[in-house]
Amino acid sequence: MSISPGLDAADSSNINAPLDDVLILGAGLAGLFAARQLAKQGLRVRVLEARDRVGGRTLSHRLASGDVVELGAQWLGPGQDRLISLVREMGLATQAQPYQGKKVLALGDRVSTYAGDIPSLPLLGLLDLHRTLSRVDALAKQVPREHPADAPEALAWDGMTVESWKQAHVHTAAARALFDIAVAAIFAAEPSELSLLYFLHYIHAGNGIMNLSTIRDGAQQTRLVEGFQQVSVRMAADPALSDRIHLSHPVRTIEQRDSHVRVTADTAAGPRSFQARYVIVAIPPALCARIDVQPALPATRQQLQQRMPMGSVCKCIATYPRPFWRERGYSGEAVSDRGPIRAVFDDSSADGKRGGLLGFMLGDHLRSEAERDPEVRKRSVLSAFAHFFGEEALHPETYVEHNWTAETYSQGCYTAVMPPATLTRFGQALRAPIGRIHFAGTETATRFPGYMEGALESGARAADEILARLRQA
Repeated sequence: MSISPGLDAADSSNINAPLDDVLILGAGLAGLFAARQLAKQGLRVRVLEARDRVGGRTLSHRLASGDVVELGAQWLGPGQDRLISLVREMGLATQAQPYQGKKVLALGDRVSTYAGDIPSLPLLGLLDLHRTLSRVDALAKQVPREHPADAPEALAWDGMTVESWKQAHVHTAAARALFDIAVAAIFAAEPSELSLLYFLHYIHAGNGIMNLSTIRDGAQQTRLVEGFQQVSVRMAADPALSDRIHLSHPVRTIEQRDSHVRVTADTAAGPRSFQARYVIVAIPPALCARIDVQPALPATRQQLQQRMPMGSVCKCIATYPRPFWRERGYSGEAVSDRGPIRAVFDDSSADGKRGGLLGFMLGDHLRSEAERDPEVRKRSVLSAFAHFFGEEALHPETYVEHNWTAETYSQGCYTAVMPPATLTRFGQALRAPIGRIHFAGTETATRFPGYMEGALESGARAADEILARLRQA
């Protein structure tokens, strides 16, 4: 694969740049899938990527042992059909996410264990939690996947936070704590940061809150041995694309003209211009806001981009000579309402020989840790692992973490979220083309938004939009 890190035959100052059919901004799953679909139809496609790699919010890291751990998106679950098909087509090896054994629940100073998907709570708390989860799913089904603003209570739900709904409808301290953990684990954000309407739409689009929260038959069911970044790497290696992907090309301007679009990107050699009949912007809304578009985007689109911050997550992975917790009957899963780690999963190698624990710093817990010295933060994470699984967790072979909020070209992960009064007022601008500019990215999906599957859906949709326009031309 030959992916250009800088200039190719065209000079950076060439005002008369060749006219492509489609320029795609972003070489993540959405952008590359759109490029692939368009290239299959014989279109001349070019991809510009700000980072020095492909993959976007997927990032696979190879350990000295040769095993791969995921610093970005990590799991595949039932119903994510595009991704399942793509993984099979590429011959990538899947592995089941381990879940057998006792799970750890740490609420306050109390540490307990449980089996199954629902933690063991006192009877009132357990009934409250079951009632809450059932109520969430029932309300979510009232929010149309395609047009969430058409929900019967859309204005009222979009006018409140998930936190305010929780305060009114969840009554026990234990159920509230577990609800907070679930929200943080799914959105990398706090309940106070999310519109209730946006929350319910996301839950409906992801097939229910338990599907998004669980391993067995859920969204965390399957990993890839080679890592999910390989999906993007292999799409980029397609002969129709490999020499038309330009890394380290952050786009600064988009200028719409009558017959085409002109895009300028920064490179090591200076600004470089590209021209195409259409553009697909396949990056999160907050990053779109950093691009100077002329003529200016409609106010609704600009307001939307200003109102969709990214979630806050840092993935922390410690590896061990063996998965010692399994010897004690633990699954490697833990949830906690105290910092720094709110959720833990077994991240051991597929053969079970190398042990691994994956911890998530999320929302406010990450924000309180992000500015600390890395060694202090590492000790804090390992202490949390030891609190859950024993003193052996203090002594890993390797430790690696990745704070997505510190990434210039992500500004956070897993996805952009919507606070109150955003979806009903500005949501119509999320997918709507503007002149020759089309929009993709997992945030725009109607099924599994925020997930890799959603990214693929969005890329396919944007490609179809342009193909339809070309057929009508």
